Amino acid sequence: MQARHPLSWLVLLGPGMLVAATGVGAGDLATASLAGSRLGMTILWAVVLGAGMKLVLTEGLTRWQLATGTTLLEGWSRHLGRPTLLLFAIYLAAWSFFVGSALISASGVAAHALYALPGSTPETDKIVYGLVHTLAALGLVWLGGYRLFERVMAVCIAMMFLTVIATVIASRPDWSSVLSGLVVPRIPRLDTDGLEWTVALTGGVGGTVTVMCYGYWIREEGRENPADLPTCRIDLASGYVMTAVFGIGMVILSTGLITEGKGTGLLVDLSRRLSDRLGSFGPAARWAFLVGAWGAIFSSLLGVWQSVPYLFADTWSLLRGREPGRRVSTRSMPYRTWLVLLATVPVAGLWVDFARIQKLYAIVGATFLPVLAITLLILNGRRRLVGRLRNGWPVVLLLLGILVFYLLAGWLEVQKRIFG
Repeated sequence: MQARHPLSWLVLLGPGMLVAATGVGAGDLATASLAGSRLGMTILWAVVLGAGMKLVLTEGLTRWQLATGTTLLEGWSRHLGRPTLLLFAIYLAAWSFFVGSALISASGVAAHALYALPGSTPETDKIVYGLVHTLAALGLVWLGGYRLFERVMAVCIAMMFLTVIATVIASRPDWSSVLSGLVVPRIPRLDTDGLEWTVALTGGVGGTVTVMCYGYWIREEGRENPADLPTCRIDLASGYVMTAVFGIGMVILSTGLITEGKGTGLLVDLSRRLSDRLGSFGPAARWAFLVGAWGAIFSSLLGVWQSVPYLFADTWSLLRGREPGRRVSTRSMPYRTWLVLLATVPVAGLWVDFARIQKLYAIVGATFLPVLAITLLILNGRRRLVGRLRNGWPVVLLLLGILVFYLLAGWLEVQKRIFG
């Protein structure tokens, strides 16, 4: 396959955008909204910092794959041993159930906010719409493969980005406060919960396990050698810029609004209060905001459904002794088996309180990014493995800083979820 020119506009809708759209889910939207409503625009810098840290991690796993021709899971298998893969398989099963349940429930709630079924209740709508969304995503991935997935995601990305940006502009924020919040790092209400919310916002920008799927998406695009690294860096930068802009928009919209909702329901509450604040533009802005929120949640669900089976199929085949370097097929039995399980088993979470599912998902997800940072420090630090693409000292320092941050963020998140 002919490689894309690094400056082609198609790069801007490539795997980097898929990572961004998949990583921005219901939990991220709720975290940004709650942080903005509590702390205001003084913490906009935390959104940029969070997107930057995810960029460093994803760029690191990209360097590994382009330098070695193997995925990070293949690197674990060869250099850290099969027990590492077994532990990851167990972790992936738990993560898949909790994130799948959270996304199905969130899709149902967001769709109910857009159009309540006649004579139905919010709980019934959540179940009905949740089932419709997961089956629709299953069908799109099963029948269309990567190319159809890429096209549908492009529509969702445009929807979520344009509607949220338009709503931000219509809200007429104080742009001097926006600029100050971006360039002057401050943590308000440090004596209460300011630090906790700032850390949560920084850690909540982008995905967790799904960042590993970037390696499979660039294989689908034919990027397989170190010469493709500049293209991947442009691609990733565009994706994480969009992630940051979306998070910044959510913080701006929620600043000054006292919200009472929790989880995805907070978005519904936020849309109503935005409508009240924008006067005659309120009804249109409320509808646009909900459409953008729905696009963000469904794109995250679709992205997880398409990408996470790569991880299972890769793990499964490596445990069975497959030689590294072979592409995972979206039509293979392991891939499609996990796709079906991912789209069906977590449906059980529709009958569980969404906040409880989100709590369990947050606890499970809090442990992954420190492991990824450690992996990149070890594997990308060896010249004999990655040659000239090994970590330089600036990258080593960044990865160590990220490791310390996510260990702190994980501890605060687990402490809050369990004891708070």
